[in-house]
Order: sequence, then structure tokens, then C-alpha cells
Amino acid sequence: MRTKMVAGIIDVPVNDDAESTLRQIYIMTHSSTGSSNKHFPCAWSNLLGVLSFAVMFVFSVGAVAQQTVPDTIAQRAIACSACHGKEGRASSEGFYPRIAGKPSGYLYNQLVNFREGRRQFQPMTYMVDHLSDAYLKELADYFSDLRLPYPPPQVFNAPKEQLERGRQLVFSGDQSKNVPACVACHGQTLTGVAPAIPALLGLPHDYLNAQFGAWRDHGRQAIAPDCMAQIIGRLSPDDISAISAWLASQPVPDDSAPATALAAKLPVQCGSVPE
Repeated sequence: MRTKMVAGIIDVPVNDDAESTLRQIYIMTHSSTGSSNKHFPCAWSNLLGVLSFAVMFVFSVGAVAQQTVPDTIAQRAIACSACHGKEGRASSEGFYPRIAGKPSGYLYNQLVNFREGRRQFQPMTYMVDHLSDAYLKELADYFSDLRLPYPPPQVFNAPKEQLERGRQLVFSGDQSKNVPACVACHGQTLTGVAPAIPALLGLPHDYLNAQFGAWRDHGRQAIAPDCMAQIIGRLSPDDISAISAWLASQPVPDDSAPATALAAKLPVQCGSVPE
């Protein structure tokens, strides 16, 4: 923002648009006055009126220009709220997942996966296609640091047998299928493990089903070895439905922060998890 002398009596803040308007006003008023003295009273009256408008205009433009949007990662992240909800805390209803409070490494890996084509969802790919690793890391860190309350879990009717099968797979796995328990990787409270293993609670039922299906059909991939694709491939569609139903119906514990470390070594190798 710079200043410009108006009528030789006052400095006002101007930008390019304001200066252009002042230039037009100058041309208008000078073409009205002409060189003849007999038009001077009328021309001067016109000039005063136009000048008053000009001063108010440039002051208003200057005030608007000074109300700049802060260039912060929080401001930039507002675009994510269109799908993921305010501050990234999507509700338990619908399809889109909550991203607030997830481990930073996990969020970063997913953003890179969308950019590199390992995950397929056109709006996300469009958003991150031209963003650098550093920018994606900054976004991931911002959402990871948000500690916000979770809404109640979804309420839907599922057969008791299905929910029990889901609970069994979550806590014990299925040795006959070489399927480890979910808690062996995602933490005993299922709130994830820093830096790169996500929580399984607080996610919409439809989203869980969609992601399990994407892994099963190879529509979602991760850095090799892709442990989730291997495990999901050993589960039947009924098993997947049971896990989704049980997870979506569980409340998130008050302390929803991811664990800082695994209780034991991972039962399978995962390329997305640093050793």
C-alpha cells in the first residue's frame, strides 16, 4: 500500500485500482473545466464534489486492502472442511473420515498416496496434485495437533452374531486365516499409534466398508509391503462387514490421542510404518 497526494492537500492510501480511478477522475474534471474562465465556478463545484467522492473511495479501498486474510496453515486448511468438517472433525454419519487428531505420519502418508496415485479419489487427487512434500507435511502436522471431542457413535441395527464376530476379529484375529487382531497394530484402545498407524474408532460405517473394499479390490494401496491389503485379502465379505459394524458402533475413549509406541512388534511388515 502506498499514498498519493489528492488535490495537493491530502495523502491517502491507494493501490493500483484506486490510483486508476483517481486518474479517471482527474481526466473527467479537467475536461469539464476547459480553458475558459467563464465555466470556472461550475467546474470548481464539480471538482469539489468529485474530489470528495475520490477521497472517500480511496480511503474505503485502503481499508479493505488492509483487511488481508492471514497467510497461516489454519486458514489454508479451511478448504478441507468442505468434506472433512470444521477443523477436520467429520461426524460419525456420512462417508468422509475425521482427520483431526490422527497421527501426523499417517495423514502425511495418505496425502502422498493420493498425490502419487496409490489412493483413488478425484477431489483429493486434484487438491494435492501440485503440493510439495513440505506443504503436505505441514498440513498433516496441523490436523494431527487438533484435539477435539468426538461425537457419539452411529446407531444402527446389526445382528448380535455379526457384532460378536467383529469384536472377536478386532481383539483376537483369526489364526485359521492368518489374520492378526486389529489391536495388535492399531493399539489396545484402537486410537492409533504414532507416528503412522491410524485410529479405527470414530469413523463412519460407510467409510470403513468402502476402505476395506478398496483394499480388497486393489483400489487402495500403500507403500510395499502393503500389510492392510494382505490382511483384508484373507477376510471374507462377512468378516469385513462384521468388523465395520462393530468398529462404527463403539464410542471413542475420552483420551483419544494415539499411543506413543506399540506394545509389541508388529505381527506383519508394513511399508508405511517406520521400523
